[in-house]
Amino acid sequence: MTQVSKVLSVAGGEVGTHEGKANGHWNNHQKYSTQVPGLEWSDYQAWCATFVSWVALKAGVSALFPRTASCATGVSWFKQRGRFSQYPAVGAQVFYGNGGGAHTGIVTGYDGTHVFTVEGNTNTNGSAEGDGVYKRTRVRRDSYVYGYGYPAYSGGSTSADPDAKRFGYTHKTSASGAGTAYAPFPGAAWFKKNPKSALVTAMGKRLVAEGCSAYKSGPGPQWTKADKDSYAKWQRKCGYSGADADGWPGKTTWDKLRVPAV
Repeated sequence: MTQVSKVLSVAGGEVGTHEGKANGHWNNHQKYSTQVPGLEWSDYQAWCATFVSWVALKAGVSALFPRTASCATGVSWFKQRGRFSQYPAVGAQVFYGNGGGAHTGIVTGYDGTHVFTVEGNTNTNGSAEGDGVYKRTRVRRDSYVYGYGYPAYSGGSTSADPDAKRFGYTHKTSASGAGTAYAPFPGAAWFKKNPKSALVTAMGKRLVAEGCSAYKSGPGPQWTKADKDSYAKWQRKCGYSGADADGWPGKTTWDKLRVPAV
């Protein structure tokens, strides 16, 4: 497995993880701070940059990323090394907001319009209060997107930068993500057999990440009414209604959900 693939695998495996909650509010208490040497103090603080540091540590590439709880420090770290670009790249660290100091995540892919990411301390419901690790889709040219730090991966990666070779990367106008694999649609009939499978769990985690949970517990491997109700929420989020949002998965919404292969 390449260094890029390992980073994407570790980051993707955390999707659906949530921070703590107290008195009805998310409280920024999470596992990542205490597991990154030097960042233990950052528990209960904004943790998007800490999450990236944790991913790099667990993927065995900590020297290729800034170890910091500060997005602004992360931007400076890459710029000082001449490894910052306005173009997305697979496995790059994306920075948002004024000077890149507001938020950060890891790029898993991009096309001509969007950049696809895994981000900690965020959500998909529009709230200013982040609560967990989610897959996000951002508009590349949105003013909120500041830029990208390029880790010096052995073997490089894939980048939208026309001059990607200066980073040791390969230029491509779109990329789905090195090592990223999504589960093919198993067919609606498969779900109607009430399956018990790791694929159901993976689907459930993606539904939770998209803010479409109807779960009181789980998700788990057994297909249940909670899965069906959650999927119906996803269908409605995708713009469907009535019989087209009945909770039975269909190929179009399944492909859009981007369930990781298991």
